[in-house]
Formats: sequence, structure tokens, C-alpha cells
Amino acid sequence: MSSERKVIQESTRRVLLKDFLVGESARAGFGGLSITRTPMGTRVTLICERPGILIGHRGELIKRLTEDIHARFKLDNPQIEVQEERQPSLNAQLMSEKLASTLERGWHFRRAGHSTVRRIMEAGARGCQVILSGKLTGERHRTERFKAGTIKYCGEAVHLWIDKGFYQARLKPGVIGVNVWIMNPLAKLPDEITVKGVETRPKPVPVELPPVEDAPAAPAPVETPELP
Repeated sequence: MSSERKVIQESTRRVLLKDFLVGESARAGFGGLSITRTPMGTRVTLICERPGILIGHRGELIKRLTEDIHARFKLDNPQIEVQEERQPSLNAQLMSEKLASTLERGWHFRRAGHSTVRRIMEAGARGCQVILSGKLTGERHRTERFKAGTIKYCGEAVHLWIDKGFYQARLKPGVIGVNVWIMNPLAKLPDEITVKGVETRPKPVPVELPPVEDAPAAPAPVETPELP
């Protein structure tokens, strides 16, 4: 098999594995996936909001899930590790799933979008963007964006500090795509430069001067009567 076909086959298997795990861990709150090859086998790291639901009593569910992955995708000695998401409001995948669930419960898309942005920013994110695309109000497709804070669209900052999540809300008019972008609170942008050895001067504090008292008015001129 050529190297090109091997790369395509491996990428396809990763995408199918992610779709399978998204469906299996929907109740636990799927927050991300990482696949790493090790000398001992293939390590699959799952990030969930409620890992206890996925692990099960004494690890029965996670063992069954490991057997299903090995049978379906032919991975070499798969080992599944489940991690809990400590800050679900800063996880783009979790927030996209929550927003899609909110839309399916009948919320208006503007109310749901603004509510999600406000929740993300209150959690400490430096910036966020929510994109809803589909049949939002009528028969025609449209796209709505809700944005707050700072968001980068290109460059190294996107790969380092932007977390992206996608999910689908299945409504009666059709499917609505939900994209959520979150900028990490610890993000350091290229234009933010600090020079070592240079003391930052404190900003001058404005001093309020006491009001100036009004000067006494000059006495009115006295009219002298004219002599006859």
C-alpha cells in the first residue's frame, strides 16, 4: 500500500472513530478526543463532562466500549482513558452540544446564541464566537454570528489558543449547524510585547483641585448730582 493511501485510510478511520465515540458518549457530555500511538498499543483519550456515566459500575461500560472499538476499527490493543472536563464552559465542543440541545428544546436562536456567549465570557474566556447556519426563521438558509471579546482567524494564534467545536441541532425545518470558537483565557497574542529591563512608569493620577472661590463683585459707581 502506498504512503498516500495509508494516510487517507488512517485519517478516515480517525474520523469514523470520532463519530462513533460522539454517539456513545452523548449522555456523558463529549468534550474532545485524542488518539496517540504508543509501543504498547493505541491510546484513546476521551474528555467528558460526566465520566462516571461512561465508565460504568466497576468499569463495565468502558470495557465493553474498548471491545467494540477493537472489533469495529481494528486498532492495535486500544486503551481508553477518560478525563473529566473541569471547566465545561470553556470547552467549545461541550458548549456547541449544549447550544444545539437548547435549540432542539425550542429556544429562539438569538436568545440561545446570546446566552451561550454570555456564559462563555463569564467563565473567563478572552473571546468567543458562535455561528448558527441553517433554516433559522424561514425556508431560506442563513447564517447568524454572535461574537464577544477577541477572536483570531489566521496565524499561529489560531492553532495555539482557539478551541473549536461543532454539533448539529435537528429541528423540524431542517438541520442547524452550530459552530463555537473559544479563545483561551491565557492566550498571548503576537502584538503583546513586554520589554525586559524597562520599568513601566505608573500612570499619573489626576488630582482634583479645590474649586476657585468667586471674587467679590466690584462696588457699583456712585452717581454725583450735577451742580446748578
